Amino acid sequence: MIEARQKRLYKAQLSGLPCRQLVLEHAERESIAETTAWRDWRAVCAMNQQDFELERETILARLMSMRFRAVNQALRKNQLTSAAQLMDAIGRAAGEGQQALEINVPNLNIKIED
Repeated sequence: MIEARQKRLYKAQLSGLPCRQLVLEHAERESIAETTAWRDWRAVCAMNQQDFELERETILARLMSMRFRAVNQALRKNQLTSAAQLMDAIGRAAGEGQQALEINVPNLNIKIED
């Protein structure tokens, strides 16, 4: 019962609402006290931490895959500005751009001796 209630809150967090609003709506929807809803929220935060630990190794590859799909969709819908922004984000993630140029600039040290 408690675990099922926490799983419902876990699913509800995907709506993008702030945590306070999620907790208050959770308390109202489940007919529980606000303190119990906050306890559920702490359990959901622990679940999120476990998810991140489990998926840390594959998250960058999945982000890049999502970016490529988004670029493809933007190009199909003729949203060239969106496609350009997404490709710029891919380039930054790959180390391309101004930061990469600044990193690869050679240093010139001149020493004048007497």
